[in-house]
Amino acid sequence: MAGSNFVDYVKIFCRSGAGGQGSAHLHRDKLTMKGGPDGGDGGRGGHIIIRANAQLWTLIHLRFSRHVFAKDGGSGGQSRSTGYEGADEIIEVPLGTVARDAETGEVIFDVTEDGESKVLVKGGRGGLGNWNFRSSTNQTPRYAQQGEERVERAVILELKVLADVGLVGFPSVGKSTLLSVVSAAKPKIADYPFTTLVPNLGIVGYRDNRSFVMADIPGIIEGAHEGRGLGLRFLRHIERNSVLLFMVAADSNDIHNEYKILLNELKQFNPELLDKKRLLAITKSDMLDEELKDEIELDLPEIPRVFISSVAQKGLMELKDMIWRAINS
Repeated sequence: MAGSNFVDYVKIFCRSGAGGQGSAHLHRDKLTMKGGPDGGDGGRGGHIIIRANAQLWTLIHLRFSRHVFAKDGGSGGQSRSTGYEGADEIIEVPLGTVARDAETGEVIFDVTEDGESKVLVKGGRGGLGNWNFRSSTNQTPRYAQQGEERVERAVILELKVLADVGLVGFPSVGKSTLLSVVSAAKPKIADYPFTTLVPNLGIVGYRDNRSFVMADIPGIIEGAHEGRGLGLRFLRHIERNSVLLFMVAADSNDIHNEYKILLNELKQFNPELLDKKRLLAITKSDMLDEELKDEIELDLPEIPRVFISSVAQKGLMELKDMIWRAINS
């Protein structure tokens, strides 16, 4: 994913179409001087519709198209003819997009399956023609309904990437390196903090032609929930991951403490993240001998864990097995 092209948050202004006016026409022809009412109904105004598209991975196409207006419905006509429906406006978004009301912050809905469509803003109903108001005591009504007004709404679209496992760790612990080794993804890798500026996804091949999706997000530092580092901007991308893989470097001064800091940042951002399955990978472990590994093991959190080295490609299959069991348990 190119950093300049990745957009995961946009605010758009939507306006649905107004309903068409009903007709108050009275039937007339060369053989009928005073016919009854035959005014048709107005057409429905256009909806604003959100549709998920698996071919999209960013909201960049909406960055410069933030005003979305649907068409108005047509007026009813004579001979009980109904007005045309206003054309709907369809907004295509990536899978995992959440729609929120911009004023209240309330979640309207989300879309997670390819082709899934949901109405974001309903178009106005068309007005009834005078045909609908005829009765034994009112045989020639000369009035009809107006169509419903347009509906305006400011909406926030927020992308949360869909993945089976999300990588959680401080900057420069080897998250991007792991993703590049176990998948075909090519994230940026360098020897300075915050190399990763946008989430990266990779499909990880497993035994018997099976696979799972891994997501790498920018590194977290203590105080991320308060806006430090890259802050909480990208933490939402792990809300949809079924498994969280915590990664701590073997040369850390205190592996258990780093794990606690990461866990606390997730808790401060969204306590529900603590309900997800958690795994631990000790990275850069090619520098450790068995004696050091045994010593480190004594002070590790009580969750499934594995020592790995992406560069030396050690422990990677064991890691995949652990992830696969967690995903399918």
